[in-house]
Amino acid sequence: MLSQSKGTRSLPNIPTVLQFILNTALVFLVGILCVLLLKEIIYFIQFFILRDEAPIHHLLERILVFFLYFEFIAMIAKYFQENYHFPLRYFLYIGITAMIRLIIVHHDNPLHTLLYACVILVLIIGYYIINSTPLRRKKP
Repeated sequence: MLSQSKGTRSLPNIPTVLQFILNTALVFLVGILCVLLLKEIIYFIQFFILRDEAPIHHLLERILVFFLYFEFIAMIAKYFQENYHFPLRYFLYIGITAMIRLIIVHHDNPLHTLLYACVILVLIIGYYIINSTPLRRKKP
């Protein structure tokens, strides 16, 4: 067995470096998402002040995009709070919101709308299963 002397520095281990890169990228992504969230808020203010004659489904689409940005920011914040783990339920929230947005935006084909609704149902069933399954927690 080789022993290390006190004077030698060990290289940082790969998981630590990768974790640092991931955390840095997520902080950068949160910054971008916050800018986009503010852009949506400015759009809402302009929409209500100017009373645009835009179709209501455009406003609904923008509201859902706003919630997608918000959910991604919340998920990343939860990632740091949960010791670098993404809770699965946030992915389900994002999936449900994205599918609702897809139904609102692309509702021309009834078969596609039915398939999107089935995807939402599967996501909701998955959410129910996750919440009804007891968590395995470490006992102190």
